[in-house]
Amino acid sequence: MIRSEESRRRALVALQMLGITAAYYGSGQLGLFRQVTVNGAVVSPLWPPTGIAVAALLYLGIRVWPAIAVGSLLSVVSISGELGLSSTAIAAGSTLAPVCSCLVLRAVGFRKELDRLRDGVVLVFLGAMGSMLISATIGAGVLLLNGDLPSGKFWPVWSAWWAGDTMGVLMVTPLLLVLRTARMPQRGDRWAEPVALAVATVVLAVVATRSPLSMIYLVFPPLVWASLRFQLAGSAPCALLISVMAIISGTDRVGPFESHSWLEIMLNLAILNVCVALTALLLSAIVAEHNNIRHETELACDELAALVEELSPHPARRRPAGPDEWPGSL
Repeated sequence: MIRSEESRRRALVALQMLGITAAYYGSGQLGLFRQVTVNGAVVSPLWPPTGIAVAALLYLGIRVWPAIAVGSLLSVVSISGELGLSSTAIAAGSTLAPVCSCLVLRAVGFRKELDRLRDGVVLVFLGAMGSMLISATIGAGVLLLNGDLPSGKFWPVWSAWWAGDTMGVLMVTPLLLVLRTARMPQRGDRWAEPVALAVATVVLAVVATRSPLSMIYLVFPPLVWASLRFQLAGSAPCALLISVMAIISGTDRVGPFESHSWLEIMLNLAILNVCVALTALLLSAIVAEHNNIRHETELACDELAALVEELSPHPARRRPAGPDEWPGSL
């Protein structure tokens, strides 16, 4: 029995490792569909594997880092076409950044439910923007030391690399975290508002990202709607959809991204995606925190009312009146 349980546990761990590696590599190939070459370096405006890696580490622990390392190495080799010291170093940086992100988030008491404002803040500024400095610095630094990148082009490539990894965490990790509490649709669920929200998000995102009138601000009303009504379960998919559609328009150089250089497009996409992610995460966290406080307050009031009722003196039971107490007795 003990050996059977141990074998089952090892098989589960092996499947988890294989699943993470496959998800990392597969999402990397999706990210490369919209790759951009900045000064000879291949980067992606949104690199989903970093988001998958951070979510996997938060769910399963640091022990899954080898699966992330293998997936990262396979992705780097698929881009460079060769396995060497440079590819290994870049893959090491892409592994180290999510590991540091997970460690930092755990150190500050991050909760995977993202139901507090501080959770959204630390994910944005520590888990994404701060930790992804590691992968961008190592990746661009390796290209510089290897002679594949001129010294004068280091910062544009570094910025594009950092933006792609950061967007992966901001857009993909919250979506994977919210799937933890997802449930199958029920027959009694109301679908009118979610369907209306989805349609409005798609329509406004198309207009905002492909119209030559530069109406990019139209992406925010549905995002606010999703955050207020459905919290992270609604805002995370909307934010990812808006980001993907903006990236498609940017790489096609249409709408507000027309007649811009690749560096300008990457900068605009990074700013837009950061604003979208901040709105989705922080507003959802504020609403969730407010709802939690109201629920806890209601529970405390109910407990206090029950305690007051229990401690309050009960009226003494009236005993039957004796003959001397009958009405009219002398």
